[in-house]
Amino acid sequence: MATADASRRPGRLGVGVVGAGRVGAVLGAALRSAGHAVVGVSAVSAASLERAENLLPGVPVLEIPDIIERSELVLLAVPDDALPTLVEGLAQLGVWQAGQLVVHTSGRYGTSVLAPARAAGAIPLAIHPAMTFTGLSLDLGRLPDTMFGITAPAVVLPIAQALVVEMGAEPVVIEEESRALYHAALAHASNHLVTIAAQSAQLLADLGVQHPDRMLGPLMKASLENALSSGEGALTGPVARGDATTVSAHRAALEAHDAPDTRQAYLGMARATALRALERGVLSPGQGASILAALADRPAPGSPDQRPDARPPA
Repeated sequence: MATADASRRPGRLGVGVVGAGRVGAVLGAALRSAGHAVVGVSAVSAASLERAENLLPGVPVLEIPDIIERSELVLLAVPDDALPTLVEGLAQLGVWQAGQLVVHTSGRYGTSVLAPARAAGAIPLAIHPAMTFTGLSLDLGRLPDTMFGITAPAVVLPIAQALVVEMGAEPVVIEEESRALYHAALAHASNHLVTIAAQSAQLLADLGVQHPDRMLGPLMKASLENALSSGEGALTGPVARGDATTVSAHRAALEAHDAPDTRQAYLGMARATALRALERGVLSPGQGASILAALADRPAPGSPDQRPDARPPA
């Protein structure tokens, strides 16, 4: 982070934050720490107003057009699906300014979504933190370990890189056409990890385990660390061992338990694990066939294929 002398350095900007969500408030605070002046923030809900007050104290809460009018850099930190409509609506109001930096934090989009602002002469930048935020001040301490996926026209790419570096993070260039796949990779790793942890904790709680988090925490942390350091060479468990009878037992237990979403997730991830293990030679063809047979789709109970008098079509 920049020192207190940063405010006296040249090149400081007036920053407007549109959306005091978990990301916007934190990045606004990081840019402020780098010496930029946050001139306004938009906040509607009680939670966003509280974040603005805690992370951006003294910054006026303004209407979005007023923020854009005051800002040299507009930080758009709104949900992905809301971004195109917001940018287009503001263009119709005629509020975008020539030479103004317009920066969004969406992982899904590159700079094409900012075309209406660019048509008015604004400079489009996409900077997305590959990090999950809480919206609390502790997030600022995570930025030095965070990479940002950045996309911008080549001539202004150094500006996007400099903004990320000023926040203490590391920029990585993502091509415009690759943004959706980039975002899918991050969502798969982060969001689905939360779902898997929650599903496993629920199964343990259903069995009467008092503190599922204490049982799962060390295991999941070690697994993640091993996976990141050793890749798929860190894979353990019944699929990696080719233990089809254990996988079948898991399936039977999950089918007997009232947790259909967990069963579907387990079967899908186990199939993916088996296929990758086969491709990499961790499983022999015979072991792979046994595992995949244990995980194969089955007709739903009561379907024609399950009735005793069912016959194959002529």
